[in-house]
Order: sequence, then structure tokens, then C-alpha cells
Amino acid sequence: MKVQKLLTTASVSALMLGMSAAAYSDNWRYAHEEYEGDVQDVFAVAFKEHVEGNSDHTVQIYRFGELGESEDIMEQTQSGILQFVNQSPGFTGALIPAAQIFFIPYLMPTDMETVLEFFDESKAINEMFPKLYAEHGLELLKMYPEGEMVVTTNEPFTSPQGLQNKKIRVMTNPLLSETYKAFGATPTPLPWGEVYGGLQTGVIDGQENPLFWIESGGLYEVSPHLTFTHHGWFTTAMMANKEFFDGLAEEDQQLLRDAANAAYDHTIEHIQGLAEESLQKIKENCDKCTFTRLNEEQTQAFKERAPQVEQAFLNMTGENGKELLEQFKADLKAVTQDEG
Repeated sequence: MKVQKLLTTASVSALMLGMSAAAYSDNWRYAHEEYEGDVQDVFAVAFKEHVEGNSDHTVQIYRFGELGESEDIMEQTQSGILQFVNQSPGFTGALIPAAQIFFIPYLMPTDMETVLEFFDESKAINEMFPKLYAEHGLELLKMYPEGEMVVTTNEPFTSPQGLQNKKIRVMTNPLLSETYKAFGATPTPLPWGEVYGGLQTGVIDGQENPLFWIESGGLYEVSPHLTFTHHGWFTTAMMANKEFFDGLAEEDQQLLRDAANAAYDHTIEHIQGLAEESLQKIKENCDKCTFTRLNEEQTQAFKERAPQVEQAFLNMTGENGKELLEQFKADLKAVTQDEG
């Protein structure tokens, strides 16, 4: 288990030191939710390298735990302490309900080629989401996928009945809770910093994450039964404080857009084969681990419960959510038809 740094008054004070007009400084601060070398860090480093290689600006990266949990770094970005933040809709969903659309199970395909084409072509992602984020003081620079979601538990399961009475950790995301209720489990919100210990002590019985994060965070050590339910991909978003972004010269705004595009391309290349590599590492390091890929019939038992989650999404988001969901489905249909 990785050692996590705790947020202290001293660390925030150090961050704020000398920050008169920090939001407009050429020393920009960027925080994300993962460890060094993980997908969000790969994106952040590529972003930093593009900015610093094409301007006099510098970018300081803060990784998981250095400035607190996900909620902390979002608050710091909205207040202007940080200029950039990378945060999953799993946490942003509490702030921007429509962002929870990624947690409607079985809405997204799980094969990488289709997922990547969807992110490139989707009107919902590239046109509608930036407007939604802007309403909350955030300039959305890029949304990107990290990997297929895999469920880890203390016992194997192949049906919703197998998840009965299982306490599954969820992010602070109302719709994700609805998903696991629909799947038969007991959703249990928990900050990431408490997940390993919660699995170890039985406070929770399982969790979901992409394979690279299960391997990187050592989750398989305390939650050794991995199940591929095929229900979705982990998606994340990189954004800037909008007041900061709007205050930049047009040249710098373009620099940041170009840096985000370059980081996206680099990250998409990075995730090719990453799940397979992570799975192999887990197999090499864990004799007690089991790996279950649900077959079509088993998957269907979960898929049949997805419509109630979709309805919950519509109830939470109203007309805006309905419009977004319709566009989302149209974008997905266009991608699937292109493949045909």
C-alpha cells in the first residue's frame, strides 16, 4: 500500500505563499487524483512538458494526497489557489449532476477502439460538457477515458444475487450509488484514502476501478476477486479555473488548448495495452486472486437493471440531463454504425 501524504495547514499555507495575483501567475499549479506514473499523472506530465516547451510558463504538479482528497483539490481550483485540476465525474457529479452520465451502466461500450472514437467524435463530450462545466466556474479542456471498470470483492460473484448485502465502496456520486443498489449491493461512499484500510478491515466488501489503479493501489492484496462486468469505462476530465483561463491572453489560451490536446494524444497512446500489463502484474503478485469475466447470460442479468439507473439519472438532472442523454446515445449510435 502506498504511503499517502496528508493535507496540513502548513502545506496549504506554503501553496498560498506569495500568491498575490497567483491565478494570473506564470507559475501554474495543477493537481490530480492519482499516483506518480498513473494515467492522470501521465496526462499532467505531458501537459506540463508542452506548456514549458512552448512558453516561459511553468507548471507544478501535485499528486494524490499532497493537497488532500478529490473534493479538496476541486475547492482549491474553484477558489483560484490551483489553476488546473484533473477530476473524475465520479466526484464532479455531486457538483455537476449531468456529469454522472458516465455512471449509467452499460451505456458506454467497453472495447477500446469504439470508446476512443466516441471521445473523439462525440458532440455531447466536445460541445455540451464544456458549457455545463463553465456554469460552475470551470473551463473544461479535455475529457478522456482511463480504462474499463473492474469490480473487486472479498468473494467471487457472477450474478446480482452474489452482491446481496455486499458493501461496495462508491465515490461521492449519487448515481453510482443507484447503480450498485440496482446491482443488488449496498453502496458505501468512502474517500479514496480510506479504501485500502476499509477493504482490509471489512468496513467495505468491494470496490470498482480500472485495472491499472487496482494494481497501482495494491487493492488486489485486500480485495482479491476481480470481476469483469463490462458495465462501463472510467472517465476523467482536466479543467482550469475559468476566471483564470478567461483572464489569459488569447495566445496563452491557445497554448493551454494545444497542451491539453497533446497530453490527450500521449495519454491515449499510453493506455493501449495498459490493462493487460496491469492484469499480468496482478497475476504474478497474487496467488489467491481470481479473475471472472461474466459471459453474455451473466452480463444480461446486470444489464436488465440498467434502465432504473438511467431513470434515476433523468430524475436527478431534468431537461438538461434528458437532452444530454439523447445526444450521448446519438453519438454512440453514430460510432457503432461507422464500425458496421
